[in-house]
Amino acid sequence: MSDDEVSIEGGLFEEPDGFLPSPPQSHFATYKRKTPKAHPEEITMKLVGKSPLWGHLLWNAGIYTADYLDRHAEELVRGKRVLELGAAAALPSLICAVNGAAQVVATDYPDPDLIDHIKFSFDNLEKRNSNHGDNGGISEYKVCGYIWGNNVAEAIYGEDKRELHEDEKFDLIILSDLIFNHTEHHRLLKACRESCKHNGKCLVVFSPHRAKLLQEDLSFFATCTQYQFEAEKIEMVNMTPMFVEDEETAEVRSRVYAYFLIPTWKIE
Repeated sequence: MSDDEVSIEGGLFEEPDGFLPSPPQSHFATYKRKTPKAHPEEITMKLVGKSPLWGHLLWNAGIYTADYLDRHAEELVRGKRVLELGAAAALPSLICAVNGAAQVVATDYPDPDLIDHIKFSFDNLEKRNSNHGDNGGISEYKVCGYIWGNNVAEAIYGEDKRELHEDEKFDLIILSDLIFNHTEHHRLLKACRESCKHNGKCLVVFSPHRAKLLQEDLSFFATCTQYQFEAEKIEMVNMTPMFVEDEETAEVRSRVYAYFLIPTWKIE
């Protein structure tokens, strides 16, 4: 064998035992509810250790959404059918489940690990409520994988592709920290248009994690008119930024924007 030849005998390209670090472990996050005499007082979520879809974090937008839904549960949640897109930690869905929703459907990308973690959080919440003697338990819930823009009936109900009947649609659709993904705006809005009742609404909450792209985030609320929604701004508040970056953009990144999308179509 010449000097510039290499033998691969003996597993030259095999990693030695212990060479690769172990993948991050699942972890838990706890949200303390702010409404007086709330039961349960805390919501615990099981999060994946790491996710390219950022499902391993509890985001400011999710906390804001949970706070808002707790304060406005009588109007937005109680007795309503609720759908969450891109649920990840699923905190808003879990809050709806303890606030008397008729049904809660939490969806995210159909990654088995991610979906299993969301299911765990719901099952754990139901078990804890039962153990504490809560006669009402939690709302009927369903957790499933869904790719934005795909047929909703097929994904949620496991049926052939078809349009949802009005009574199968949702009174409230939650989009918490999703619109940073600018290439998905049309798919998100398509899903909302096909799933929202004519007298329902979508709650869209987000933070501009990339300050220089704020206008592209906000373009979602112009695009929504193409899908027969009217955007209605609720408010903008400031929270601690999720990531430590340059101080120049800290104020922008601390913002949490909240909007409603109001349907403008009518049933014939």
